[in-house]
Amino acid sequence: MKSTLSVLLFFCLAGMMQAQSITGTWKTIDDETNEAKSHLQLFMGDGKLYGKVVKLLKSSPDKLCDKCPAERKNQPIMGMIVVVDMKEKDGHFQGGSILDPEKGKWYNCKMWLKDGDPNVLVVRGYIGPFYRTQYWYRVQ
Repeated sequence: MKSTLSVLLFFCLAGMMQAQSITGTWKTIDDETNEAKSHLQLFMGDGKLYGKVVKLLKSSPDKLCDKCPAERKNQPIMGMIVVVDMKEKDGHFQGGSILDPEKGKWYNCKMWLKDGDPNVLVVRGYIGPFYRTQYWYRVQ
């Protein structure tokens, strides 16, 4: 009986921990227009969080990033890695960068689940003391 309860408790805790993860696919919302822009897949690699564009909602799927810097210039936005090198610290992912393909600018970034809600992600991009905040919503 005790072992059965232990196994059930383990699976319940594992499910709750999975629900609190920010990996998965998120619908991005433009903070200036409040319109859904894309689906972005967040995934772990080498202990860091990355994100790539997996669906464009307002633009053609073959749209190129004409304002992007360096190696991303004139590359397709679909499939582009736009979140790089985020590390988990104190319940937030931070220390990495996020690219805004519309403006072609990289921002320092911090992400966290809104008030512990596993379906709302707060994404804040910084340049110096200035920042922009977006709320993304879990797709899957």
